[in-house]
Amino acid sequence: MASPLVTAARWIERHFEEAIACACLALVAVCVMLQVVLRYGFHTALTWTEELAGFAMAWAVYMGAALGVRERFHIRILIGVVSLPRPIGLPVMLSADLCWLGFNLFMLWHGFAYLQVLWTFPAYSPALGINQVWPQSIIVVGYLLMTVRLLQLYAGWLGAGARGLPGLPKEFQNAANGDGLPP
Repeated sequence: MASPLVTAARWIERHFEEAIACACLALVAVCVMLQVVLRYGFHTALTWTEELAGFAMAWAVYMGAALGVRERFHIRILIGVVSLPRPIGLPVMLSADLCWLGFNLFMLWHGFAYLQVLWTFPAYSPALGINQVWPQSIIVVGYLLMTVRLLQLYAGWLGAGARGLPGLPKEFQNAANGDGLPP
C-alpha cells in the first residue's frame, strides 16, 4: 500500500489541471451570479467581480489546455492519422508534436520575458489593485504544464515499448497498430 504522500502526489499528478480549472470556473460562476444579483436585484454593482472572473477564466482556459494535452483531446484529425500505416502515421504525429513542443518553448521564452517586464515595470489591475504579473503568469504556467504533459505522454509511450502512436486514447490504439478503426 502506498504512503499517504505518494497517494497525494499521484492524485495531484492526475487531477492538478482539473482541480484548478474547476475551481476557476466555479469562481467565474460565483462572480457573474453575484454581479447579476447585485445589479438587477439591488441596483448596485461590485467593481472587482468582472475583473476576477476574467482572470479566473484565463486560468481555467490554460488549465483546460494542459488537461487536453494530458488526455490527447486537442483538435487534430486523429482519424486521419490512425488510418495511415504506422510507418507514415508515426512520423506525421512526431513532427506535429515536435512543432507543438517548439511553439510551447517559444511561448515560454516570450512569456518569461513578458513577466520580467511586468515585474520590472509593475502594472496594477484597476479594480483589484494587484500586480498584473500574478494573473498574467498563467501564460508561463499554462505552457509549462502543456510541455510537461506532452513530455510525459512520450515518456509513457517510450516506457511501454513505443507501440502504436504516442499518447493515443485506448480506443484508437488498435487502429494505430493496424487492427482497424474503432467502432
